[in-house]
Amino acid sequence: MRIGELSKATDVPVPTIKYYLREGLLPAGELSSPNQASYGDTHVRRLRLIRALIELAQVPVATVKEILESLDADTEPLHEQIGRAHRALTPTRRLSATDEARTAATAQVTDLIAARGWAVEPSAPALATLIDTVAALRSLGQDSLVAHLDNYADAVESFTRLEIDAVTANPTRDQLAESVVIGTILGETLIASLRLLAQESISAERWKNR
Repeated sequence: MRIGELSKATDVPVPTIKYYLREGLLPAGELSSPNQASYGDTHVRRLRLIRALIELAQVPVATVKEILESLDADTEPLHEQIGRAHRALTPTRRLSATDEARTAATAQVTDLIAARGWAVEPSAPALATLIDTVAALRSLGQDSLVAHLDNYADAVESFTRLEIDAVTANPTRDQLAESVVIGTILGETLIASLRLLAQESISAERWKNR
C-alpha cells in the first residue's frame, strides 16, 4: 500500500507517519519508484505499537525508539528483548517511607520473590517500586493491606499467565513481542479499571445504607 493507504488503515496522519520515518521509529517502505514507496502489514503493526506507546502510555519519542530497537534486536533472546522494553516502560518512583518500614518491606518482598520462585533481576525497576510501595503502606499504618501481599501475588500471577498464554497464539516473533508490550501498557489500565469497578460494587453491597 502507499503512504496514503497506510494512513487510512492506521488512522495516523501522513505527516505523522513521515515524522516517524525520519526519526527511525518506522522502517522505510520498499521503493517502487524513485519517489514512491510501498508499505505492508509490518508497517501497520509497527504504527499501532508506536501509537500505543506515545498516545496511551505517554512514552517520550526517544524512549519509544529505545523500546523499538530492543524489539528489533534479533540477536537477543526474546526474553531479553521484552525485558528491555519493560524496563524502558517502567517509571522510577521513590515514595516516602521511614527507614524501618523500608527495611521491613525489603525483607518481605525478597522473601516473597524467593518463596514463589520468580526469576527476577535485582535491577528490575518494578522490584524497587514494589519495595517502595510496601514501605509506604507500612509507614501509613496500612499493615492489613501489606499482610495480603502473597494473595495479591497469587492473583497477579494467575492473570499474567492468562495474558502470556493469550499472546503466544501469535505466529511470529515480532507479533509476540509487540503483543506483550501492548498488553503491558493497556493491561495496567484494564486491571485498574476493573479493580475500581469491583471496589464500587463491593462498597455499595456493604455500606450503601450506612
